[in-house]
Amino acid sequence: MAKVIKLPAETDTGGCEKPMNRSILILLSCGVAALAQPAAAQDVGPRVDRLEREMRAVQRKVFPGGAGQMVEPQITAPQTQTTAPGVPATSAIADLTARVSSLESQLSSLTGQIEQNQYQLRQLQQSFEAYRKSTDTKLAAGVAAPIPSDAAPPPARDVAAAGDTRDAPPPRINVPAATGGDRAKQVAAIAKPSTGDAGEDAYTYGYRLWQAKLYPEAAMALKKMVADYPQHRRASFAQNLLGRAYLDDGKPSLASIAFYDNYKKMPDGERAPDSLLYLGEALVQLKKPADACKVYDELGDVYGDKLTASMKADVAKARLAAKCK
Repeated sequence: MAKVIKLPAETDTGGCEKPMNRSILILLSCGVAALAQPAAAQDVGPRVDRLEREMRAVQRKVFPGGAGQMVEPQITAPQTQTTAPGVPATSAIADLTARVSSLESQLSSLTGQIEQNQYQLRQLQQSFEAYRKSTDTKLAAGVAAPIPSDAAPPPARDVAAAGDTRDAPPPRINVPAATGGDRAKQVAAIAKPSTGDAGEDAYTYGYRLWQAKLYPEAAMALKKMVADYPQHRRASFAQNLLGRAYLDDGKPSLASIAFYDNYKKMPDGERAPDSLLYLGEALVQLKKPADACKVYDELGDVYGDKLTASMKADVAKARLAAKCK
């Protein structure tokens, strides 16, 4: 009679445990793997959120003018054939993790490039500021060549108003400039008008200083008038006369700046056309006749129909002196 042998899986456990076959073990293994994948997805989620925040910060740096703006690069790396991660054997979570890691690396590289560009921009700004300060210092020192002693005086256009003969300039004669105590006495002798119109009085006082050939003092008074009363009708007169004071004082570089500012900042001012005419003269003295001719062209293009007959004649003489075509 044959014996019956029981396998371990079929051993009676007293009803506490049921037999477990291989099919159940396989199902349990698959369930554990399936439960592990959401955990990996939970690990990738915060990394994606952080990448999005950092990318928005980078976009704000690169495109400050608008959100979401994208610009195609002009120089791109050559296209190379790459194999997508996870094909064909990896899972979707593994693919996503690899892509996030690649994005993190690219974002780190982009951030480093932006920091380098910002550093170079700061260096350029510092260099430009140093150059500007050096140029301003040279201009303030009056490094330009002086006006020749035999140069013809510019026409007197800065009478207080058209048809108004108040403070009309006397004939321009060459007299030595006063120095020391004599100069202080001359400045003190210039009467300061008091008509109740502070802007008008400030311009008239600067005009009288210029008329007395006290050019540095006239320049200071006229600059103050423009700063204090920029909207006054006489501001254009004062800025133009400031350029003439520099021009008469042998400083065509400073004069050219004053004339250009009057035209640029107050193009509708009554002395803006005159400033262009005198700007051309200052450029001729700076040995830049070609630029002077461009200024005369600008004068004709902008104010051609507003020029008086006498001023048109002055422009024609100036073009001839500069040998304009």
